[in-house]
Amino acid sequence: MSCTLTALAAVQSWAALPFISISVWIPPAMQKETEIKLRVSRETLAALREHPLLKKRNKSGWERLELSNQYFDTPEGELAQAKVALRIRRDGDQIIQTMKTRGQSVAGLSERNEYNWDLSKAKLDLKKLEGDCWPEQLAGLDKKTIKPLFTTDFIREKAEIAWGRGKAKVVIEAALDLGQVVAGKQKEEICELELELREGEPAALLELAAELAATLPLMPCDISKAERGYRLLDAGSYSLSLPAPALNAETPLDEAYSALAWHLLGSSQRLAEQYRFNGHWRLLQDWVEMLAELRALTSSLGQAAPRASTAQLRTSLDALLEDWRPLVQAGQEDADVRGAAHEQFLEELQDTRWGEFSLNTSRWLLARSWTTERNTRGNRQGAALLSSWLPRLLGEEATSLQLSRYQQQPEDLAEQLPRIERIQAWLHWARGALDLPELDRLYGELRKLEELANLDISDEVLDARVQQAITVFQSRAWKTLLRL
Repeated sequence: MSCTLTALAAVQSWAALPFISISVWIPPAMQKETEIKLRVSRETLAALREHPLLKKRNKSGWERLELSNQYFDTPEGELAQAKVALRIRRDGDQIIQTMKTRGQSVAGLSERNEYNWDLSKAKLDLKKLEGDCWPEQLAGLDKKTIKPLFTTDFIREKAEIAWGRGKAKVVIEAALDLGQVVAGKQKEEICELELELREGEPAALLELAAELAATLPLMPCDISKAERGYRLLDAGSYSLSLPAPALNAETPLDEAYSALAWHLLGSSQRLAEQYRFNGHWRLLQDWVEMLAELRALTSSLGQAAPRASTAQLRTSLDALLEDWRPLVQAGQEDADVRGAAHEQFLEELQDTRWGEFSLNTSRWLLARSWTTERNTRGNRQGAALLSSWLPRLLGEEATSLQLSRYQQQPEDLAEQLPRIERIQAWLHWARGALDLPELDRLYGELRKLEELANLDISDEVLDARVQQAITVFQSRAWKTLLRL
């Protein structure tokens, strides 16, 4: 059976759109899969089955399936490195060989290619893994080295959820999964809601998920069942780093903000999942930093994002940061705080706040809602290239920071933290769009100043603030910013 996939339309850049949109010829063995995964508790899983919204839109009733899956890879994990998942699934009397290639994913919403072949027995058929469906990266792989690796066994209850969205029809398969991943002696529970788009726009998945998250704790989570198996075998295999947006001087402000916001949201999701899993303190620090950078970038846009359009996002971020940033700062010096933080984070995930924030922010970004209420000047600013907009912003922020004043009044430096964070966020993510001498050095020195501004006041801290303000003020890059 042919696995040829012929793209008929160019793929839009992830920096411009949050979801890949491809027009393709789809052979019988391949499907385009768009879904969102939501981690839940057992109590929430039971509540979802009886949720009024799903009951109202349930067109098929719930069907119960027992699914047993064997995953395969080489001893070196070469399929995983190529972002390929290969499995055999037993579904009742059906035996299906499936290969999935990972696409783009954010806030738990992913789009990827899925190839399925019916088998007569539960034995991997290597002859199916040929043609254009087999990744070029694996062209030289000896397929005979592919061996069983781990299993996922779970009960799935699924239903067809359908409704009208404007003039369009939406059909989504809702699946309630409960079981476990087993890799050698290691196990992890599977307890999740999967929403897979069958008909309609990807935005409908987020809308449905957000409505459910308003009353139930749902955690958008883009780690697949296969990734969980690999993580059990190697705790470091779950990649926390998403590809950073490639911004340059010719990137329009709207596209730069969209790309960065999606990146920070997606990264915060992966950090939240891994911190939930292993409780490593550094992950919580990075999670808070991602949220703080999203807050700083959002507040820097001026008329390109009228305050009314960003009010809900800023309020939600402020609430999260108000609770978690002081805890992270306290944990820098207090082992007891660090030790208790993981349990507090698990309690956070048992509330609706994190899921609501994640899903509503995804909807806001997908709709590009910061652009909808702005005037002509705001539209011009949103279309401005970073080469013209960003130096002007940084110059204005540097001038307003008044570092010479805080050399005399170091006790008041904390009042400038929002401004320092805005400068830092753009220096961090848009350095490819800036022509500044010693930019990396400035970023490092400003970070030290930010850390000092967050410390409790003492004579030692005040002296350090003065010296660090002088260091930043005298740097070549800062002097250049003041002239912009």
